[in-house]
Amino acid sequence: MTSSTTAQITMYSTPWCGFCKRLKSQLGREGIALDEVNIEQDPAAADYVMKVNGGNQTVPTLLFADGTALTNPSLAQVKEKLAAQP
Repeated sequence: MTSSTTAQITMYSTPWCGFCKRLKSQLGREGIALDEVNIEQDPAAADYVMKVNGGNQTVPTLLFADGTALTNPSLAQVKEKLAAQP
């Protein structure tokens, strides 16, 4: 689990998700901090992911500081979202 008190992003993921690993690596290279939550070990996190994804446990799901979420976004989408936040 990556954790930072300055993280503006929470990434909901699973250990076996290739898309999660790739995005986490890309964000790390860009110096973008995140908190990571394994939905297989946190039932509340799994419920949240299902709530924002029409009942599906789709990962990675990213929650931003403004309360909005993106599902399986590209690095460019994440950077654009962060740039738009106050």
